[in-house]
Amino acid sequence: MDLMLKLALPPASHHIQHTHKILSIGSCFTEHIGNALQDLKFDVLQNPSGILFDPASVCASLVAFLQGKVYGPEDLFFYNELWQSWNHHSRFSGVDQDSVLAQINAAQQQAAAYLQDADWLIITLGSSFSYRLQQLATVAGINQTHPASMGGVANCHRAPAQWFNKHLLQITETIELLDNTIHQLFYHNRKVRIIFTVSPVRHIRDGVVENNRSKARLIEAVHHLVNKFDRLHYFPSYELVVDVLRDYRFFAEDMVHPNYLATGFVLDKFLQTFTSAETQELASLLRSLHTARKHKAQHPETEAHQKFLAAHFNKTKELQERYPFLDLSDELGYFGGGQ
Repeated sequence: MDLMLKLALPPASHHIQHTHKILSIGSCFTEHIGNALQDLKFDVLQNPSGILFDPASVCASLVAFLQGKVYGPEDLFFYNELWQSWNHHSRFSGVDQDSVLAQINAAQQQAAAYLQDADWLIITLGSSFSYRLQQLATVAGINQTHPASMGGVANCHRAPAQWFNKHLLQITETIELLDNTIHQLFYHNRKVRIIFTVSPVRHIRDGVVENNRSKARLIEAVHHLVNKFDRLHYFPSYELVVDVLRDYRFFAEDMVHPNYLATGFVLDKFLQTFTSAETQELASLLRSLHTARKHKAQHPETEAHQKFLAAHFNKTKELQERYPFLDLSDELGYFGGGQ
C-alpha cells in the first residue's frame, strides 16, 4: 500500500561536482538549499543581491552582474533613517551611504567575476507578482524619482503600499525577461548550465487563489524555456513539497514555509538527480562530519569527548587526503582539539 505519491525523477544528463562553481539566486527557499549545499562543501555563491522573488527582479540582478554595473549615490534612497536600494535586500541597508554603496558594489564585483566562470546557475522563482514604483514617491520632502527607482523593485523596504503598483506578470512577459537574460548569460559564459525551480513557499498575502495563479505562470514559463534550450533543467521542488509530501507536518508553524524535514527531503532528491553516485557517497561522509561538528559536548574535558574529537579528526584528515580539492581546514581545526 503506497502512502505517498511517487514522482519519477530521472538522473540529469549532466552532474554537479564538488569542483564546480554554483551560483544560486532567487527566493528564500534557494537559501535553504544553498546553505545545505555549502554544508556539504559545494562551492556556492548565493543571492549576491539578497533574496529575490519575482522573475523581473532576478533578471535585473543577473543583468547587472553581467554588465558590471557600479552603483552610485543616485541609486540609493533615504527612508526610515537608512540608505537603501530598490534593487537589493534590506541586509545591505545602513545609516552610512558610503558603507552601503561599498557593500553593494563589493557583492556586485564578486558576483560578476563568479558568474563569468560558473558551471551552474540555480534560479528559484517565488512569485509572478512584481512591484513597480509609482512615478512620484516623496519621503520627508525628498523626491524619489531618480531613474534607478523607476520600474520594478526587488524589495519594497516596508515603504507605503501606495508607492507601488502590484503587477501579475503574464506568462509571455516572464518568458521574454528570462529569455533575454539567458541569451546574455550564454554570451558571457559558454559552459554554464541553468537549473530552474519554483519555490514551494506559499505567498498567502497575495491570497490562496492568486498564489496558485502566480505559481502556475512561473511553471509554464520555465517549462517553455527548458524545452527551448538544451542547457536548461527543471527541478520540481514545488511539486515535491506540494504534491508528494502534501502534509502540514512538513511545514513550519506559519503553515507556509517548508520545515527542516521537507527541505532535507528536497535536498536528497536534488542530489539524487544532479549528482553521481560517487558524489552522493562523498556528500554522505561530509554530512556526518558536519553533524559531528555541531555536537555540543556537555563535558568537553572528558576522555570520551577527546576520543570523539580524535576519531573525527582522523576521518577528516583521510577525506582531505582522498579529496584534496575540498577545503576541510575548519573541520581539521575543530576536531584537532583531540590531538
